Amino acid sequence: MSRAAKQPMRILIVHQNFVDHKHPGGTRHLDIGKCLVNAGHDVTIVASNVDYLTGRQIPHQANESYEGVRIDRAYALPTVQRGILWRLISYLTFIPSSAWTAWRVGRIDVVLGTTPPIFQLPMTWLIARARRVPFVLEVLDLWPDFAIGMGVLKNPLLIWIARHAEWFFYRRADHLIVNSPAYKDYLVEGGILAEDVTYIPMGVDLTLFNPEDDGRAIRDQWQLGQKFVATYAGSLGMANDLDTILGAAELLKDDTDIHILLVGGGKERPRLEEVAKSKQLTNVTFGGTYPKDQINQVLAASDACIATLRDIPEFKTPFPNKVLDYMAAGRPILLAIDGVIREVVEAAQGGVFVPPGNPAALASAIRELKADPARARQMGSAGRRHIEANYHIQLQADRFARAFNTALKLPS
Repeated sequence: MSRAAKQPMRILIVHQNFVDHKHPGGTRHLDIGKCLVNAGHDVTIVASNVDYLTGRQIPHQANESYEGVRIDRAYALPTVQRGILWRLISYLTFIPSSAWTAWRVGRIDVVLGTTPPIFQLPMTWLIARARRVPFVLEVLDLWPDFAIGMGVLKNPLLIWIARHAEWFFYRRADHLIVNSPAYKDYLVEGGILAEDVTYIPMGVDLTLFNPEDDGRAIRDQWQLGQKFVATYAGSLGMANDLDTILGAAELLKDDTDIHILLVGGGKERPRLEEVAKSKQLTNVTFGGTYPKDQINQVLAASDACIATLRDIPEFKTPFPNKVLDYMAAGRPILLAIDGVIREVVEAAQGGVFVPPGNPAALASAIRELKADPARARQMGSAGRRHIEANYHIQLQADRFARAFNTALKLPS
């Protein structure tokens, strides 16, 4: 008999950037939480009351619940879009409010913290220790390595502090979860025992995506007609290298039947819109943000989907969830990211790899997919099958449950 049948776990998740399906952004923890609830466990998520993609406060009520997952919102100052200093202040205001909110949660068996941002970890770790329950830490990105690689973090003293803070919590976690195999290698090379790290890749709730949808409403909304639409859906930030996509769009201006749709929000959007305007890129549309329960229609309106990151060594390690969403929607991938996610796409035969930071190569790949719709459809179908077999969210939820059992020293 499974532990869920004998003694359900009471799980507390602290995730400052958490959003549900009514808001834009990744919903990994909600989707995992729903599966755990369906398996008989109790899941509470302590989250910020700020949407970190839009910077707006999230309307909420006491005793908020989403398909059985309890969501307790803690206050944070809504200043994340005003610059780095104000973003830091917003993160810091979450610490005391989330500590109070988490402390008021009833009995718990295990605490899951996430990084980045690292600022939520001291409180999460202390809550676990005060409650005398295991502290499980999920590493979603290798911060501060990414900040250093992008040149955002340069001060030697700050780098030293950041690295020591990072490893302080890695070494004090009762168990670690990573969403990229490269992150597990990083932790093991740093002295963490391999058996103390569980690799759980990103997953997809397949019920959110129907490859047969045509996204007609989105095409009508943006007057896309019968054009070949290549879509980027995600954060418009420094790391995402949207300039490469705009560079490709400039090279594609001669073909009026190709259109680039950029969907998402982020601090780079105003600058990118100015670049597109200065280059007279009438073949580019900035579609704004869409909540997760509507992004399926955006992808359905697309003939191909684009994923880009800046060309730095650190970005060979991430496992971007947007790529799995693209594949779940049955759309071919134009992948300008090398590393572990390239291995996934190529194993699925679900898309085309182009060198990161190369607008000409991306433009050429878009032209090739437009010229061969049968090949594009075949890639999209292959990608969907690969997601069904390997990245269904239920598979990942089962792995989370086993990781929690390991932290609790119970049989999986």
